[in-house]
Amino acid sequence: MYRVPSPRVPLLSVVVPVHRVERYLPTCLDSILAGAGSEVEIVAVDDASPDSSGQLLDDYARRDPRVRVAHLPTNVGLGRARNAGLDQATGAYVWFVDSDDWLPAGSVPAVTGRLAASRPDVLMVDFAQVYPDGQLAELPPGPALTAVPAPVRLAERPELLELPLITSACTKLVRREFLTRIGLRFSPGWYEDCAFSVPLLLAADRIDILDRVCYHYRRRGDGAITTSVSSRHFDIFEQYDRMWSWVGISPDHRALRPALFRLMVDHLLIVAGNEQRLPPERRREFFGRMVEEYHRRLPEQGYRPAGGVTGLKHRLVRHHAYLAYAMLRLVRRAAGTGRRTTRATGAATAGQSADLTAR
Repeated sequence: MYRVPSPRVPLLSVVVPVHRVERYLPTCLDSILAGAGSEVEIVAVDDASPDSSGQLLDDYARRDPRVRVAHLPTNVGLGRARNAGLDQATGAYVWFVDSDDWLPAGSVPAVTGRLAASRPDVLMVDFAQVYPDGQLAELPPGPALTAVPAPVRLAERPELLELPLITSACTKLVRREFLTRIGLRFSPGWYEDCAFSVPLLLAADRIDILDRVCYHYRRRGDGAITTSVSSRHFDIFEQYDRMWSWVGISPDHRALRPALFRLMVDHLLIVAGNEQRLPPERRREFFGRMVEEYHRRLPEQGYRPAGGVTGLKHRLVRHHAYLAYAMLRLVRRAAGTGRRTTRATGAATAGQSADLTAR
């Protein structure tokens, strides 16, 4: 049961994990504070950042009582830093905002007004990606964002799983009591949002949608995990295992399995095909793990794959046709389609949540 917070309790706690972002941090913090009153607090977590980010946070906290800072003695990673901030949060709702991103003007009053009015378990907001040259990539909202007149359950609106970046924690504001009751936390490792956002939506009785861009995601080219070639991208398999452990045997969950399965395969294909993530010598191994997950999780009732090239990739995974898949990648790279469509596809597919969940 929702309880209206007392005047001494903020409506919203914005949890900001911080590590090696001194260049971007002021923009992030200023964007939150500019539209906030006493109903909002910032809980910033210095994840043992080696640069001056921790000092910047302390400076903000001295100047503004709405900012509180937790300094971690050792680096624990994004997910555990978010957990540390959640432990310190006092607001009725919590919003996880990454410290190299920012909120466009008017976002804070828009979300706090909606939270006070509808009192959902989860409020989902729209986002836009901002590239290093300043170009903004924003998709039309589509029916999934515009056709929800009142808070709903995911089973009533399964098309929500097709929204871009659906697994991102940053596009969701969560009632803190609800989060505590279901016992959901961020897992260690990369792609931690995969094991957080979907279970969150599965458990929520009241999901509300704010058809407004309230989050600007910075597409970085300077050390972001999504542009880091590493074997740690294999973490995604463990994170999806955690997600599936939350999918129960209820009729609602069974009906959602095809959409969840497609979301997973789309996301794995994004990682498999990105030159800036997997070490080349391990790409075939990753594909093999993807094949195993495909057949392990394939719903009994089947599913509806995408059309076009993405649908073809699904079929290649199903038949364990790595050589054909590798040839398709080679042909598309030679044709330059990857370069021409990077921005269009970066926000067009639910599987593209990798761009927000793997910093």
